[in-house]
Amino acid sequence: GGDQVARLGTARTAGSWIGADGRPVVAVTDAGAAAEVRRAGAEAKVVRHSMNELRSATATLRATPRVPGTAWVTDYRTNEVTVEADSTVSAGDWARMTEVAHGIGSFVRTERTGGRFTTRLNGAQPILSAGGRCSAGFNVTDGRSDFILTAGHCGPTGSIWFADAQGDRQLGTTVGGTFPGSDFSLVKYASGRAGPGADVVAIGGGNGVRITGAGDPAVGQRVFRSGSTSGLHDGEVTGLNATVNYPEGTVTGLIRTTVCAEPGDSGGPLFSEGIALGVTSGGSGDCRTGGTTFFQPLTKALTALGVKLIVSAPQGGAGRSPAPSGAPATHSAIAPGAASPGAPAPVTGGTTGATLLARLLDPRNIGPGLLVIAGSLIALVATRWIRSERDRKAYQRYYSATWG
Repeated sequence: GGDQVARLGTARTAGSWIGADGRPVVAVTDAGAAAEVRRAGAEAKVVRHSMNELRSATATLRATPRVPGTAWVTDYRTNEVTVEADSTVSAGDWARMTEVAHGIGSFVRTERTGGRFTTRLNGAQPILSAGGRCSAGFNVTDGRSDFILTAGHCGPTGSIWFADAQGDRQLGTTVGGTFPGSDFSLVKYASGRAGPGADVVAIGGGNGVRITGAGDPAVGQRVFRSGSTSGLHDGEVTGLNATVNYPEGTVTGLIRTTVCAEPGDSGGPLFSEGIALGVTSGGSGDCRTGGTTFFQPLTKALTALGVKLIVSAPQGGAGRSPAPSGAPATHSAIAPGAASPGAPAPVTGGTTGATLLARLLDPRNIGPGLLVIAGSLIALVATRWIRSERDRKAYQRYYSATWG
């Protein structure tokens, strides 16, 4: 689908997606383009509005005064732009937003949604700081040092992260990132290395998925998000290049999905078939009633930060050779609640890591209301004591006031 879209251009196409039968579908604006797509072996759907028109619509929406609690995404399958408003948007703001949307054209659809569009920072473990609690996403390296790639809203540059609830073990420090605009950041390991199991993301029950490469998702693709706040959940990609107006600022270029998430899932990994796709940014709803979750695309973050994934060797052995974007998957999709991934990869990290995991998941070590997430083993391998007594005391003071 993507090759045909690139060849035909944005004036004659309007995106692509994976159909119900697993075949790629390409939206085109004329019969000639449809014939070319079919000759290439994909299904064609003739639509009214080109990608250029859809992009022009989103550009007009971006140019309007910012309204926190709104979001929009291009829906390739319906050939529409959907504009959403959560429960915090006032009637007056929504009336003005609706007027702008309707002024663009009938292909811009508006709808109110329940809940609130929020970043998913509160309550996350296993990486904690005085500025918040968050989840690790994926291990990455620049060839000299190793880092955790997580969400940018988790904390500004200079944030110090700990690997245990008592603030006794320093994990690392945020050394760069972007939020708002995009939503990614790097936490540099205090030890310089991620340690054993750096190519595994945890899915609960002591099991994990080995990551073999990074790629970009397709609309219609089945994807998985891991996090112990709400467990392992799957869903479908429903849009790309989404814009979300969080209370803290606007983030663009996000992946929109039907995967549920809850407070505490920020920064956690999005993946499919062993391919890393993104890190959790935010959304609305929860895993009881369902909702919408947005993810920062991983390939964009890797390029911007100048780092590469630490991945498994394609034939199953753990390795540190970054796989190219779009590397073929080597593992089966994982069903929610599965006892083990398609290719078993026990979450290990030595005696220290196992002890820390038990401590993190022990409710006796967690204050009332604190939600736990284990997005990845990479946040469980800290090996150095904190260096700054001042930071440790500030951390303890902050959480002693919030844990109760």
